[in-house]
Amino acid sequence: MPDLQWTLVAVIILAIGFDFMNGFHDAANAIATSVSTRVLTPRQAIVMAAVLNLLGAFTGTAVAKTVGSGIVEPSAVTQYAIIAALLSAIIWDVLTWYLALPTSSSHALIASLMGAGVATAGGFDILKWGGVEKVLIGLIFSPLVGFVIGLAIMVGLMWYLRNTSPSVVTRRFKKWQILSAGFMAYSHGGNDAQKTMGIITMALVASGHLTSFNVPLWVILLCALTMAAGTAGGGWKIIKTLGMKLAHLKPVHGFAAETAAASVIEAASFMGLPLSTTHVISSTIMGVGASKRFSAVKWGVGGSIVMAWILTLPACFLMAWGFCKLIIWSM
Repeated sequence: MPDLQWTLVAVIILAIGFDFMNGFHDAANAIATSVSTRVLTPRQAIVMAAVLNLLGAFTGTAVAKTVGSGIVEPSAVTQYAIIAALLSAIIWDVLTWYLALPTSSSHALIASLMGAGVATAGGFDILKWGGVEKVLIGLIFSPLVGFVIGLAIMVGLMWYLRNTSPSVVTRRFKKWQILSAGFMAYSHGGNDAQKTMGIITMALVASGHLTSFNVPLWVILLCALTMAAGTAGGGWKIIKTLGMKLAHLKPVHGFAAETAAASVIEAASFMGLPLSTTHVISSTIMGVGASKRFSAVKWGVGGSIVMAWILTLPACFLMAWGFCKLIIWSM
């Protein structure tokens, strides 16, 4: 029992570390566009994002249940597998932050959980393919949907504002973009914080502290506060990539990108779909940029981002598999 208790403590500490890094790494999702368009100062944007990330994390547990009980068979997962998965996801987040690549913390965690689970069980039977399909649907379709909706909203705004002077448009949407940035931060907290809730709850079930998968209130509060703290730290390298290098944005473009992304994320959270908020906001920025002309998007930067997305799943799967085998071998 003491070993079991220590491993549970280790899981919770690592989960907090991942949640903090998730908020830090993904701060750009909520504030990059509003900072780059100078609608908000960096300090204002980060405070707003942290508060709304916190509030968003209390909106439900559907995504937490998908991550914690819908990807791998909870009864077959050991604490060591969860530790290996968290180590893998944290390392990937740190590496991609260093390289200024806005990759998905969510898919890093899920791929790591799959890899560690397979290593523990000795095969792919531990995977719940229905849940895996949910993840793949989010991975493939959410960027496409985000791009199309971002493009459509921007084209609609361009038509609606066709007779309005640019200075009036900018002045008007400086106010509206504050609301859209808040909506984006709120939706980010609602989807992303739930993934760590699912991991901690899975560990509590595996250790026998819970008999069924129901996320305790203290877990919701812990994950919400930790993600908000991470967001308050702000991942400035990635903010620069998303807000300044991918496309030149004005307040109306930021409003369109954030509104499109937040709408897609909210719909996914309602359905319990653990998609990548990073993928969605990146694709909506590209869609909005493409509304002016396709050359307005820096596709070389976009290509580097997409390549990092593609590498996340196999890299994290293999890394977590290796960590889990190493832990098993050392025991």
